[in-house]
Amino acid sequence: MSRKEKAVVIGGGISGKLAARVLSDFFHEVVILERDQEPEGPFPRKGTPQGEHIHALLHAGESGLESLFPGITERFYSSGAIKINSTKDLVWFHHGVWKLRFEGEYSTILQTRPHLEWHIEQYIKRIPNVTIQYNQVVQNFIYKEKENIIFGVEVINRSGIKEKILADLVVDASGVSGITSKWFEKLGIHIPERKANIGLSYISRTFQLANNQDRDWAIKILYPNPPVEKMGGTISKVEGNRFLVTINGYHNIINEKEDLNVDGGFIELAKKLPKLDIYEEIKDAIPLSSTSIYRVPQIVWRQYQKVKHFPEGLLVIGDTICRIDPVFGQGMSISVLEALALQRLFKKSDRSMKKIATTFHKQATKIISPIWNMVMTEDFRYPETKGKKPMGIFIQQWYAKNIFLISSRNQYVYNSLYKVMNLIHPMTTLMHPRILKTVLKQTFLK
Repeated sequence: MSRKEKAVVIGGGISGKLAARVLSDFFHEVVILERDQEPEGPFPRKGTPQGEHIHALLHAGESGLESLFPGITERFYSSGAIKINSTKDLVWFHHGVWKLRFEGEYSTILQTRPHLEWHIEQYIKRIPNVTIQYNQVVQNFIYKEKENIIFGVEVINRSGIKEKILADLVVDASGVSGITSKWFEKLGIHIPERKANIGLSYISRTFQLANNQDRDWAIKILYPNPPVEKMGGTISKVEGNRFLVTINGYHNIINEKEDLNVDGGFIELAKKLPKLDIYEEIKDAIPLSSTSIYRVPQIVWRQYQKVKHFPEGLLVIGDTICRIDPVFGQGMSISVLEALALQRLFKKSDRSMKKIATTFHKQATKIISPIWNMVMTEDFRYPETKGKKPMGIFIQQWYAKNIFLISSRNQYVYNSLYKVMNLIHPMTTLMHPRILKTVLKQTFLK
């Protein structure tokens, strides 16, 4: 594709940085407009309240990130990130059973989100044609209604002055409450949506644990057994020889005012998890941070590919399209896969900006759809979850439950599940005749 002049990316979060990295190969100039001030280090920032909680970079996301930022994985490790064997160093209580542990073929990076994002930002700053402008509040698109073209944005800059920035392409990576959905609403343009109300709360705190020679894991997950159990928790080693603990609860099971407004409230919450493992680790541990709270009342997938007369010069990416249930750790990896899809599209295409955006939104749908259905299969195990159920969900839930139970004792099944959950292989992998036979045998020969 011939090189264009200028692209503007709204939002300097992970999806915005990924988009900027891709666009830097195809535009003379790329400008990231970020609402927050410039970070001083790998610390949580105001515009990412979810940043203080546990995040996961799935294997497909890790591989894709390395291809976009060569050498970044080694930078993670050299600055304190933890490399683990994905199926040996993880202890996982899932749907009432402990997953099988074995020396597998894959590794996983354990680190905080601020640590990951800081290294991406440092890489971005070394790209000569990319500029990050901080303290920028994007207020509106610059729009030619007759031609149905967006050719820039209006911003309030750090001096409080309104400014116009023209561009050949505007990428909205500003998140679920970003500018595009509000702008369409003002124009009376309907965006088809899929939603589910999950009433999720995230409560996190960082600890220094006592030395324990018997601790043979780096991350431990206690997942609830729905619909009876609604609370789960994860304790993960992160950079700085710290352990980050996140407790999550569905459908407002956690009352933050009551549960946390007492001394030792976080520790008492850990007692309510399906197992006492996390409680036993932190009851005498040294807290290194205050308690952070993040709420996700609902998840939403805005299906921009179905919007008629989508304006030329605009493209949406990341959480701006879909905010998924964060418990499953797929959000960052979805953004990476979308960025790779955008890269492939620009490499192969000589089309107009409108056709590129239209094609990209369709490709994003192909990335999101199977992941959304996977998440819905689990979220709808709770009768309180409200939203449109996928077709055949009860069969999917039955089959998935059997896979989860079998993966506590069958290495082949668990390894296949790992590949699907880490977005390495498609869902159809779990329908392999060998796995199907194992599921049917468990069902009918009990």
